Parts: sequence; structure tokens; C-alpha cells
Amino acid sequence: MTERKPLTRSKIGVLMGGQSSEREVSLKTGEAVHRSLVRSGYDAVPIDVGPGLSRTLEKQGIEIGFLALHGPGGEDGAIQGFLETLGIPYTGSGVRASALGMHKVVTKTELAAQGIPVPKGTVVLRGTAPSLGRLLATCSLKLPVVVKPASQGSTIGVTIVRRPSQWKEALRVAHRYDEEAMVETFIPGHEVTVSILGGADGAVTGLPAVEIVAPDGFYDFSAKYEKGRTQYLCPAPLPAALTRQIRQLAIRTYQALGCSGAARVDFRITPKGKPFVLEINTVPGMTETSLLPMAAGKAGLSYDALTERILQSALQRAGVGSFRTVR
Repeated sequence: MTERKPLTRSKIGVLMGGQSSEREVSLKTGEAVHRSLVRSGYDAVPIDVGPGLSRTLEKQGIEIGFLALHGPGGEDGAIQGFLETLGIPYTGSGVRASALGMHKVVTKTELAAQGIPVPKGTVVLRGTAPSLGRLLATCSLKLPVVVKPASQGSTIGVTIVRRPSQWKEALRVAHRYDEEAMVETFIPGHEVTVSILGGADGAVTGLPAVEIVAPDGFYDFSAKYEKGRTQYLCPAPLPAALTRQIRQLAIRTYQALGCSGAARVDFRITPKGKPFVLEINTVPGMTETSLLPMAAGKAGLSYDALTERILQSALQRAGVGSFRTVR
């Protein structure tokens, strides 16, 4: 317990778990965040989100929601809108930015309109089965391509299709999680991520970039969450000019979607040094292997200081619109 005065005396509910395919990761994030808030002197309780959430929040007397929910229901604007109807301020991005950021196709459309480089691709709806050859010809794509659900995280349902024989199964896997499967050109090279922090004064900070060196070059679910499988280089060993470029692209992505609080922008960088934005995560993981805390630590921000910085986004929201004042 710290002697430093907390930013608020309001009761904080750390919302975690939920029913998405990322439930287990969300629980780990939430537990870590809860421990951090308690260490820093906040009145915080863990809440596993499920049916009856409204009653739970009322019974617990929750005045602020710290969102540690990943995937559909947590990052797509649903829980954000729910909390707004209850007048409870929450951390991170609002309804619109969360919805835009969660849907990869909408994200890419918005970013492309603003001149931010994204991989070329298309969408295949569930129930349709275009031949791979026709799709590649029509969309000017070539193998390998990446097939992924339009609204999932943690690389769930993602397949790199290198041979025509993998095509139908890749679509089936992606459509298991979403009606829309996004098909995009595979970008060879490096995988790099840049975390962003919004400040109470409106300033936006880009944290040190992290290069991800995954086994077999594919940063899938097990590579993300099984300790020791993946190597992380922070700061990423990139030329200074490229580091500045991707930081600016990450900030532009964050601002284009109207994000607030913390977010993480994922890139692929070609061997010739050309970056492409893959997606944005508006509720970045906060587990022991998560990239946001790693980048923050390299910038001199401890885990507890990072948690408090994210909490500020809820305190800022507390004075906006119909939200009640936070004590």
C-alpha cells in the first residue's frame, strides 16, 4: 500500500473475463490490473463479467470501470455503451472508437482513406465459397495470403494460406468466429508493435517499439501467451528514421479512430523497410508477457504507474456528458 494519495477515492470495478474466446487472457490481465490498483492504494474489486452485471455493479457500489475485457463484448463498444447507460465512466476508448478498432475491415477502410498504409485485401462472407484462383485474380493478390476473422483478437482463427489446398479450411476456421473473413496479402518481413498512451491534457505518447520474433515467423496464440516461445526486442532494432515513421503512423491510427487511454498498433515491415498497419488493439493486454507493459517499462513507466495512467482516461471521461462526478 502506497502512501501517495490516489487520483480518486471512488470504488473501481476491474471488469474481466466475459464470454469471448479471449476469456482466459482477459482474466490474467484483470487479475494483474487489480493487484496493481490495490498496491497503489485504490479501492478496487475484480468482477468477472457475466449475466447480471448491472446488479453486480450496483451491489458492489462501482463508480468507475477499469476495462480488462478482450475480444467481442469487451473491445467492440458493447460494454462501453452498457456502462454509459449506467452513467459509469470507464477506461480506454469510447463506443465509436472501440467499434471501429475491433472490426479489422472497417479499421482498414478508415485508415486507407487517411493515407495510412494497410495490406491489400478483400472480405469473404460466411456461406460463400469463391475459388481461390478467382479471388486472387479479381483482387490482384497472390499467395501467400492471410485469412482471419474480421472481429477477433489474439490471432484467433488466423491462417497463413501458402498452398491452394489450405484455402477451404482457412475460410472454415475464420468463419467459425465471424460472419466475415478478411483475406489480405501476406507482408513478409518483421512484426513490430507500437503502444500509445493518451494523456489527460490531450497529448498522445508513442512508447518504444517492440519487435516480435516468433517461432516459425508466425505470432499465433501460443506464441503470444506461452512464456519463452517468442523473443521480444525492445526497443526494436530499427533505423531511427523508420522508428520515427512507425511511431507517427501509430499515433495517426490512434487519432484517426478517435481512441483514448491506451492502445497498441501492430505493423508488418517489409525487408525494404516499408511499414503496413495490420490492426489496432484498444484494450491491450496487461499480462506478464504483454507488450504494453514491456514498452512502458522501457520508457521508465512502472506497471503500477502505467495502470494509473490508464485510469486517468476514466477520470477524464467522468466529467463529460451525462456522467456523474467521480469523488
